[in-house]
Amino acid sequence: MFVSDFRKEFYEVVQNQRVLLFVASDVDALCACKILQALFQCDHVQYTLVPVSGWQELETAFLEHKEQFRYFILINCGANIDLLDILQPDDDAIFFVCDTHRPVNVVNVYNDTQIKLLIKQDDDLEIPAYDDIFRDEEEEDEHSEYKKDDGSEPSEKRTRLEEEIVAETMKRRERREWEARRRDILFDYEQYEYHGTSSAMVMFDLAWVMSKDMNDMLWWAIVGLTDQWVQDRITQMKYVTDVGILQRHVSRHNHRDEDEENSLSVDCMRISFEYDLRLVLYQHWSLHDSLCNTCYTAARFKLWSVHGQKRLQEFLADMGLPLKQVKQKFQSMDISLKENLREIIEESANKFGMKDMRVQTFSVHFGFKHKFLASDVVFATMSLMESPEKDGSGTDNFIQALDSLSRGNLDKLYRGLELAKKQLLATQQTIASCLCTNLVISQGPFLYCSLMEGTPDVALFSKPASLSLLSRHLLKSFVCSTKNRRCKLLPLVMAAPLNVEQGTVTVVGIPPETDSSDRKNFFGRAFEKAAERTNSRTLHNYFDFSVIELKAEDRSKFLDALVSLLS
Repeated sequence: MFVSDFRKEFYEVVQNQRVLLFVASDVDALCACKILQALFQCDHVQYTLVPVSGWQELETAFLEHKEQFRYFILINCGANIDLLDILQPDDDAIFFVCDTHRPVNVVNVYNDTQIKLLIKQDDDLEIPAYDDIFRDEEEEDEHSEYKKDDGSEPSEKRTRLEEEIVAETMKRRERREWEARRRDILFDYEQYEYHGTSSAMVMFDLAWVMSKDMNDMLWWAIVGLTDQWVQDRITQMKYVTDVGILQRHVSRHNHRDEDEENSLSVDCMRISFEYDLRLVLYQHWSLHDSLCNTCYTAARFKLWSVHGQKRLQEFLADMGLPLKQVKQKFQSMDISLKENLREIIEESANKFGMKDMRVQTFSVHFGFKHKFLASDVVFATMSLMESPEKDGSGTDNFIQALDSLSRGNLDKLYRGLELAKKQLLATQQTIASCLCTNLVISQGPFLYCSLMEGTPDVALFSKPASLSLLSRHLLKSFVCSTKNRRCKLLPLVMAAPLNVEQGTVTVVGIPPETDSSDRKNFFGRAFEKAAERTNSRTLHNYFDFSVIELKAEDRSKFLDALVSLLS
């Protein structure tokens, strides 16, 4: 059931209890977790934190801890599946679920006792009505007993029996019609996967209602929202609306009188709204590297071709920036050049057909030296979490990523930025090789691309978020490069090697790249059906249904089934 008063029905309930926190491995979940941890610290709430990257880990961790806890909080996992069915908890266990995954499972919505959904109901949820989905099991009417008297039935008994048979037949027909209608309603409701309001924003809202919100919490809410935007999980309209909500909080927390003496201490934190450049990590890199490794500019210039490299040189010449300046670290550029840099780049970008070169975002200053854009922190945290280094386990990476969000651990954040640069370089190089060797092929109803074992940096793309980001950037670049109009409107299915010994690949489905796209993804259901039809050995373990694991030898029959399903 949906919780209407988060403070009364959630926070005050868990405040004096020991709670178990299950947190999914994505940046928004980490930010929501940081806000909740800060609140728990204020009120001395005892909690245990368990990171989970998929359904199997969630089930295992729950079995391990269920005896010790009665209250469980799930962040960015658990809303889109029948939770009680997969966890089989005791009757007194209570789950608070704060999750951006949609659609919300109907059993979770209508369970009043054990499932409490911390989800904003102003999101467009379109939950089916209770009576359309659930129906009390009607007991089968017992047929009236009748006895045969001397081989002949009295006419009364016969008439009553006929009426009962007719009534029974009608009931069965009604039941069949209701079940068919229910199937259609559930199919329409569960057909597309999409995302709702950021969990970090929902948690910040709770802190604000309780008057316990701080600048750090506000920054985490901003990073959570920016993560959704970076990963294309929400529409541009939703992003702009949510930025507007956070902007009001930023004004409230970071308002200072002009005539106040310089009251900022060296380690103070201030957040400001920016209309900044859409270039990744440009303040921690060189402008040239950022232009080459930002999906938006790389795709528009077609940097994988000689002609594209030429256009980039023309763009730099149009801006009038010396190459020596553009290729050195942004921090070391002449201050005179940096003053009007955004306006200069935007003006030249407009001439080259890039109308959306600037975007609404936020930046944070830690003291006088450290400045980060929200997107910088998203890329750094994501890279730390999905770091392919052999010695780091999933939990270690999770803790590193969680720590990097605290302003006391800037060294970890800077390490994350270096990892992010490697990831972005590898992403653009992989896109260039896929497009130059025509690895993106049309299968009819969708485009397909497969990374081969032995491809440089292929290990970087075995994790779901990295592969999804690569797939989205590849699709954008392919749409810019292809002359085939039909192909511009197709979705993309991408596969990358996961485990060579076990012979498994990660497969991800990306919706079509159109301006009007509502970011709804239909691949989750399609993957399920295709695997069922062909008995392919798949593992639907990720919280995003559009990412699955597949046995490499089942790949061709799985793809054939997917083609026939979507045709």
